[in-house]
Amino acid sequence: MKQDKKFKLVTSKKTRYLLPNILTLGGLCLGISSIKFSIDGNFSLAVTLILFAAILDALDGRIARLINGTSEFGKELDSLTDFVSFGIAPVLILYFWNLNTYGKLGWAIALIYSVCCVLRLARFNLTKIDTQQEWKYNFFEGIPSPVGGLLILMPLIYELANLNFNFNLKIFTPFLTILIALLLVSKIPTLSFKKISISSKTTVFLLLAAGVIFIALLFYTFETLLIFGLVYMLIIPASIFIYKSQQKKNIYKTSDEDHEDIL
Repeated sequence: MKQDKKFKLVTSKKTRYLLPNILTLGGLCLGISSIKFSIDGNFSLAVTLILFAAILDALDGRIARLINGTSEFGKELDSLTDFVSFGIAPVLILYFWNLNTYGKLGWAIALIYSVCCVLRLARFNLTKIDTQQEWKYNFFEGIPSPVGGLLILMPLIYELANLNFNFNLKIFTPFLTILIALLLVSKIPTLSFKKISISSKTTVFLLLAAGVIFIALLFYTFETLLIFGLVYMLIIPASIFIYKSQQKKNIYKTSDEDHEDIL
């Protein structure tokens, strides 16, 4: 008997790799499109596309781990996409909005940010964590590139929010861009929220919070982004404290195990 041969784009064993990579490429298209809209002067849409790109970036890795679809190809593709969407696109949006008024200095600041972002991504790809220090998976070295891409846009987001606080945040754009660039390549530990244990009792409240955040982003996009940016900057000192506390616990635990082995 002849077996029917059905056309398959990929083998059944590799279909699980498609979805995360499709999300990654979707984020790349959003990042590139944001540059186009910033050139056209449509900065509100450009910032919104960067936000969507950041959401897709947060989803693709988690979905890949959930469906066991992680791969070296996906890891490299994700880093290249991050560099375009969060290392190039946001700073070009800033350049077309404000940094171009500083002439050569403005372009130099844009280049510094992009260089720091690509160095941060290269370091992240080469980072290996020992099996005895798995707690470090809950932390990044420096701020992640999607967060950095949104943080440097805070002056623009503030202007788009039309809060009318009679405060000109635009003049801080060059200084904030340099600061975020340094935070990207810094060794400062920041929470990654990759491995968080959630009890069944708090699941309902977590879903409620996610719903509230979604509604806030839908109706008050720029105001919500401003709050998120401010909260994240305030969380950094707490991240350092939590990191040092867990580091001390790990050192004590390791020393105790060594003593037990000796005995």
